[in-house]
Amino acid sequence: MVVAWSLGVCAGSPEVREFLVENPSPGVYVHYGQQAEMAPGNAGDIANLGFVVGEKCVAVIDTGGTYAEGRALRLAIRGVTAVPVCYVINTHVHPDHVFGNQAFVEDKPEFVGHARLAEAMRRRGPNYLRALLRDLGAAAQGSTLVLPTHSVASLERLELGGRSLSLRAWQTAHTDTDLTVFDETSGTLWLGDLLFVGHLPVVDGSLRGLIAVIDELKTFPAERVIPGHGRAGAWPVAITAEERYLKQLLFDVRATLATKMPLAQAIETVGYDGSDRWLLVDQFHKRNVTAAYTELEWDQ
Repeated sequence: MVVAWSLGVCAGSPEVREFLVENPSPGVYVHYGQQAEMAPGNAGDIANLGFVVGEKCVAVIDTGGTYAEGRALRLAIRGVTAVPVCYVINTHVHPDHVFGNQAFVEDKPEFVGHARLAEAMRRRGPNYLRALLRDLGAAAQGSTLVLPTHSVASLERLELGGRSLSLRAWQTAHTDTDLTVFDETSGTLWLGDLLFVGHLPVVDGSLRGLIAVIDELKTFPAERVIPGHGRAGAWPVAITAEERYLKQLLFDVRATLATKMPLAQAIETVGYDGSDRWLLVDQFHKRNVTAAYTELEWDQ
């Protein structure tokens, strides 16, 4: 399914592009974002989003990087079903997953997130919004943060009518606000940014925590998984490249710490061998080294 959406104002007139939604299983719909950083040309459309349709209502899973993208997602839902949107679920705090929330406010859903999400949005939100307006300009028009109205501290089930979603709040991993969503009917597991495919994995919480979560996730009997970025193949093979990168990062950063190497030198020393052909290495690898070093130096 394809809907048209406006990126904002370009040379005095709206720039319109296609918003594609795929239907991998009955009632499950996915929009795959670009493998890129946020920019005016993509209006923040860089993360995977989607929705699950029940007999009673719809649950949205992540809403995109701008109000415009959220509107496009809402239009896509209305192209599929007239049943109301009762839940908008954010898998974590990062701006490419949450700034479309505003497009669903008029539906009066429950905005659902990890128990720590509201505080993380309050703490990070002003900086996220300033960066969004600076980097995207007109394409960010109307974007604002909408905080959760319902929090998940451990495990919870949401009923959509004829199908149930099982939500789990995780320990600090990719962030300290990671939430997964499992559609029991289709066997589809929405992982948010606990899984990157193609796009270099990003550590914004705990490297050790993320590795531990991956170890547990690999045992989950999903029919299919939806990553936060990229397209996943068979599960759990889809997460092995990420696990390999993170474990190598752990090993290499520990090695620099063992030699008392300062952070500035470690950032330049801990390289990436290119074996898994990750995208966006220049943008995120050094950040990951910094995050890992800062976390692991307390072990010394």
